[in-house]
Amino acid sequence: MLHFSNPNLHDELDRAEPEQLDQLDIGVVRMSSTFIIESYNTWEAKLSGLHVERVIGRQFFIEVAPCTNNFLVAQRFLDEPELDTTVDYVFTFKMRPTPVKLRLLQSSTRASRYVVVAPR
Repeated sequence: MLHFSNPNLHDELDRAEPEQLDQLDIGVVRMSSTFIIESYNTWEAKLSGLHVERVIGRQFFIEVAPCTNNFLVAQRFLDEPELDTTVDYVFTFKMRPTPVKLRLLQSSTRASRYVVVAPR
């Protein structure tokens, strides 16, 4: 089952099809090793107000969510090759301040990185 606190979430997200991600009640941003967005699910699109077509192929931290281009989020991906951590956060870019929980997932043995978003 795909849910925010699942200890095997990275494995499950890697196996999930975009249609499965769209069924979730959490946001999922799948990125390449250079943080180019490969998948952006429906829940995240509704939260951010950004259409999926507008974000696919764009750099997450610079073009889509610059409010996460900081030491709490983006720098963690750069500094920690193995990353599975939860951060209390407030989204502020092009939206009213929205408190969320972020789960940051990255592994040196996997192609995809994830920012998973849940309401707080």
